[in-house]
Amino acid sequence: MTNSQRIASIDITRAITMTLMIFVNDLWTLHDIPGWLEHTQPKEDGMGLADTVFPAFLFLVGMSLPYAIANRIKKGDNTLALLRHAGERGLALLVMGLVLVNGEYLNAEATGISRGLFNVTGCTAFILLWHQYTTTTSKALKYGLKGLGIAMLLFLVWIARGGDGTATFSIYWWGILGLIGWAYLVSAVVYILGKGSFTAVLGAWAVFTAINMAVHGQLIPGDHWIRPVIGPLGDGGHVSLVLGGAFISMIFRHFTAKERSASVIGWLTLIAAGLIAAGFATRPFWGISKVLVTPSWVLICSGITIMLFAVIYWLADLKGMADKFRIIKPAGTDTLLCYLMPYYAYAIVGMTGISLMFPYGGWIGLLKSLAFALIIVQITGWISKRGIRLKL
Repeated sequence: MTNSQRIASIDITRAITMTLMIFVNDLWTLHDIPGWLEHTQPKEDGMGLADTVFPAFLFLVGMSLPYAIANRIKKGDNTLALLRHAGERGLALLVMGLVLVNGEYLNAEATGISRGLFNVTGCTAFILLWHQYTTTTSKALKYGLKGLGIAMLLFLVWIARGGDGTATFSIYWWGILGLIGWAYLVSAVVYILGKGSFTAVLGAWAVFTAINMAVHGQLIPGDHWIRPVIGPLGDGGHVSLVLGGAFISMIFRHFTAKERSASVIGWLTLIAAGLIAAGFATRPFWGISKVLVTPSWVLICSGITIMLFAVIYWLADLKGMADKFRIIKPAGTDTLLCYLMPYYAYAIVGMTGISLMFPYGGWIGLLKSLAFALIIVQITGWISKRGIRLKL
């Protein structure tokens, strides 16, 4: 999730999103907290702060896409090489998503190891497999460690038992990383085959948005053959988020290349307002729901993310205040590693008996979860500085 052409505002917006993701994922340890912070129920019309984090992350995956592909083209990649890289990256995310999902559904007694140990073993295998090994690392050590990572994953697949203890390693759902993987893969293929043209990306966004609307408008019934195909794509909604991010990034690159950096904020604000207005205008038809991936949720969250990016761009790049965000920088530059770190923290808690659960909630509990998120980000930065970095 890194490339050499870094835009400070994209990294910072991603860092904010990743930090918020860790924060909201820790809210389960609290009680008596404001409802607007949490996820809404599947069939509830509305959304809390937690419901805006995942779509923002998908949108930012799309915003990074044009820069990452341009960087690989500069290195000499042709279309086939670009597609192969996209496939490898997507597959890696799918593997990680499935392993962590099986950890969620794990029957520890039947498996023979605790959920914490299962997750830590999986995360360690991910690091061994997708660590950014330096050129000074010997091939024997590099491939030996990668082979060990593969062996560890195969071991987890072999021993995993879920449910009542009889279910083997299964696709319960694809997990957050898996859903990102599917949406990224489809969007990357569209961008690559479309040669990065505005028409191809905007057209594909319109198609997947229309598919998402057709599903929720009951125009594509649940037993239609296409539903299993588009299901992992959030019925088209997740791909819409990534492609929307890619399109906004292309607009951003167009304006900044012509040294019209300030005027792009106006365009971004206009687009964001239009998307949010469209989301609320269509709300009576299918409601707002993250779990159901309704079109209104997709449109509103796209607009919110664009607005956040525009504000960060104004502060970080135009006003030169990027250093003000350095405390969360690792969450934006070493995002995947940062995502994995809480699994180690929760495993340590489970194995040592130390409790992250406060006997009370409220604002003190929220400060605990915020502190937890910031500590995780700092640990990520400390580990990264010591040479452990992931690159897909």
